[in-house]
Amino acid sequence: MSMLMRAPRECATWEWELSDFALPGLESALTVAAQMSTVLRKHGLLEPQYVEWQWFIFGRGGVGAMTRLSLCGSLDVGGLSRRVREARPVALSEAEPNLLRISGPGTWLDAGGTERREYGLVDLIVDPDERELTAEVSVFHDIWGHCDFKGVPHPEVEKRNAPRLAAALRELEGLLGRPARPGDPTYFGRADGYGIQMPDLIDGLGPDLTDLL
Repeated sequence: MSMLMRAPRECATWEWELSDFALPGLESALTVAAQMSTVLRKHGLLEPQYVEWQWFIFGRGGVGAMTRLSLCGSLDVGGLSRRVREARPVALSEAEPNLLRISGPGTWLDAGGTERREYGLVDLIVDPDERELTAEVSVFHDIWGHCDFKGVPHPEVEKRNAPRLAAALRELEGLLGRPARPGDPTYFGRADGYGIQMPDLIDGLGPDLTDLL
């Protein structure tokens, strides 16, 4: 059973536009995803297990079909590119993959320093759009911020986890050659630098966000 509550929307997102870093297209997107996931795995944040995406047709948009493939812990770009194309629905010969989401478990540390495994600790999305390659990293749990979802400060949890996320984001910026842009805020927070924006505190407590969990 999971020990963490996971928000239905992002607590923070970091986005990159990569037109100067890599060409658009499936193989390029998978290569970037492999490079970024290597960094996230190095910091214990994401062990790639699956890639999933929706299909769309240029000029029509999404077609309501989704595909999910097992990665077995690594991204073999050549083999995976072939598998993605072979998974195209037979009735949708013009469909192309959109928003490749890499998912899997990661490791976090509780207040006592014990390592815990959690699926979906960090999400990685790379978009192979024909106009411009983009990527984003998102988090959905409260372990990265000053307060838990009930608004109670948890400094030991933050101290043990937030620096690991910050170090990974800095390394990703070095890899991609540009700073990340913070994604749009949600009810559960927004990115601020390499962490989650500090909430407004009242009597030492942050907002209780559990009504939407």
